[in-house]
Amino acid sequence: MTEAYRRGAEETLRLCRLLGCEAAVLKERSPSCGHGEIYDGTHSGTLTAGDGVTAALLEANGIPVYGESQIKRLLK
Repeated sequence: MTEAYRRGAEETLRLCRLLGCEAAVLKERSPSCGHGEIYDGTHSGTLTAGDGVTAALLEANGIPVYGESQIKRLLK
């Protein structure tokens, strides 16, 4: 799955650049999209500190990442 995650992350970054995205709202705790805390990939529901592949790539390229629970706060 890691290679597929990497390809997806790179395509997401490409689209963000193409569209001029200023930030991204991603699925919390996802191994691809989570930010700060993600599922460990064992399908046991265990969380671990860290960022998903897509979230980390976007952040590394200056695109702030937020979880879906922050949408209302962001829209204010």
